[in-house]
Amino acid sequence: MSHLNNTTKKPMSAPKQQTAVEWLEKQFVKLETTIGVHGIMYELIEQAKAMEKEQMIDFHIECMKKGLEVDGSEWKELYLPKIKDIAEQYYKETYD
Repeated sequence: MSHLNNTTKKPMSAPKQQTAVEWLEKQFVKLETTIGVHGIMYELIEQAKAMEKEQMIDFHIECMKKGLEVDGSEWKELYLPKIKDIAEQYYKETYD
């Protein structure tokens, strides 16, 4: 029996981080058992999470623009799809 196989091991990913809104959500879940927070609160939390995600991605894009400017380069709109895609992927890997 061989201990070798053809599968490759994926590097272990870093543990997911918690956003401020996710932390707040956990606090509401704790409160729900004691004072009865209901559905509207969860709807608001989901809206806040979506807003927070977009703000983080937009922040990344603006940092890239400023970084190019400081570097003496010029921002080109054709960069936007790739940079946004990378920012969304990083968000997903880090928080989702």
